[in-house]
Amino acid sequence: QVQLVESGGALVQPGGSLRLSCAASGFPFSVYGMNWYRQAPGKEREWVASISTTGGTTNYADSVKGRFTISRDNAKNVGYLQMNSLKPEDTAVYYCNAQQLTMNYWGKGTLVTVSS
Repeated sequence: QVQLVESGGALVQPGGSLRLSCAASGFPFSVYGMNWYRQAPGKEREWVASISTTGGTTNYADSVKGRFTISRDNAKNVGYLQMNSLKPEDTAVYYCNAQQLTMNYWGKGTLVTVSS
């Protein structure tokens, strides 16, 4: 059974940090590219960051560049999103996505709330 399970979401103050995790099972995680998306209340889901199968290539949305870092551990079948200098506008449900050609898997999301 294919599963992507996000964890690590929490309430954090502006300027704080969080690390999200995405645990994959039921498919060969190491040959799938991985993405993080987010959806803020009342807004469309937006792409946040991506990482290649080996981790050698990463890309970020302009809104998070320099503050967020995507990584992966293929030996553990886990992906990560390190989020620093968090802002209230980062408040959203964060989703993990694994993609290979036409195969596309999604987690159910984890809520990040940035508020004082």
